[in-house]
Amino acid sequence: MDAGNLVFEFSEEADRTQLHLFTINSKHQQRFLFHSSVGYTKMEALVDMLQYVKEFRNTENSYTIQWSLKGDNSLHTSYFRAKDIFQALEKFSFGRDRNTMVVFSITLNPLS
Repeated sequence: MDAGNLVFEFSEEADRTQLHLFTINSKHQQRFLFHSSVGYTKMEALVDMLQYVKEFRNTENSYTIQWSLKGDNSLHTSYFRAKDIFQALEKFSFGRDRNTMVVFSITLNPLS
């Protein structure tokens, strides 16, 4: 993945730092949550994110979501890693108005 398609967003909550890592799809320019991590410092949140990146393929399921923007006839396909279908939908809809998108299908992909 091109580094230009990644967005790191830090936020402070109480005594913790939260890191949201987003990916931007180069075809439709939509951004989706890849993962969130928390630490007492930015460095701890980054280390936690790195640990996730190293292990997520072995610990999470792969999902395919077919969707479109309301009022747009283009069908898009996006892929997510998540513990379950609900977390996949959460990553898909994170930070956006759910009324602006139509989900046509969600598929748990076979193990590889």
